[in-house]
Amino acid sequence: MNPQAPVYVRAEDDAWLTMVWYRFYAWRGRRPFWAGLFTLFSGFPIAYFPYADLRLGNLSLAMATTGGAGALIIGILLITLGLALWFQQAIRVFAGVASILLALVSLPVSNLGGFGLGFVPAILGGALALAWVPGQPADEAPADGRSAAVDLGKAETMAGPHGVPGQRDTETPAYASETTAHADGGRNSAG
Repeated sequence: MNPQAPVYVRAEDDAWLTMVWYRFYAWRGRRPFWAGLFTLFSGFPIAYFPYADLRLGNLSLAMATTGGAGALIIGILLITLGLALWFQQAIRVFAGVASILLALVSLPVSNLGGFGLGFVPAILGGALALAWVPGQPADEAPADGRSAAVDLGKAETMAGPHGVPGQRDTETPAYASETTAHADGGRNSAG
């Protein structure tokens, strides 16, 4: 999708919906959205299943365990971590590690991590949080004020034959001097 392409709206009623979508799309792109979503949704089955009473006709299945309070705490913490990933991107590494550890603890505490319905999204959300890195917009220049074309040209001039890097601009050539050690035991070849 080209961000500079014109947006054609068929009716006036759709204009606000299009604007809301683009604002959400921009908001989602500046944060670990999918990591937060998976972590947020993983907390619900982990907290729910220890307290659930399933009824199949006259048959009642109670899944209450002694770790019901622990499962509730793990579920609430995962929901909180999911929201924190959306609104506090700076803690993404902590939230990712914490959600993975909470998912692992939920296996023995909360009916195999909510029968896998909470465990798998928590692991996935934690991994996505650890992998997410804030990006730099493509139209921004590097911090030192040079353009990207200058950096590209410099990279091409540094490359030697067959793409092997050559000498950097900051390096001085290795000329023989009295202070450099040589293969002949450190003796100067001139004298």
